[in-house]
Amino acid sequence: MATSTKFPLEVFYDGSCSICSREMQLYQRRECAHRLVFFDISAPGFRAKENGRSIEDFMKELHVRDAEGQFHTGVSAFVRIWSAFPESPFYSILERTFNLPGIKQGADIGYATFARFRHLLPNSRCHDGSCRLH
Repeated sequence: MATSTKFPLEVFYDGSCSICSREMQLYQRRECAHRLVFFDISAPGFRAKENGRSIEDFMKELHVRDAEGQFHTGVSAFVRIWSAFPESPFYSILERTFNLPGIKQGADIGYATFARFRHLLPNSRCHDGSCRLH
């Protein structure tokens, strides 16, 4: 079953993470319907509290806020992003697959592990020492 998502989505990602940044760039290049708005939480001017969370919360995992103000995190955030591309069979299949019981739980565990240790990846960049991973 497809996810019911209210657009636009605000996507809060860690631009200091090389993998995170590349994936968001992919979505930015594909996005032309103004369904997604991107915020690099590692940028010096980013104000976490003005966006409803602490910087520590944002740094723990990917966050997406829908048009109704509801936050979605981790794999659920990716599922929301994929729903912004209804014309793509690839993203539609991902969206449906990652909503299946068992697969979603496994993906949640895998993503939580990645998110926890992503600061160890090579080629990460920090803006003026703003990386705050624990």
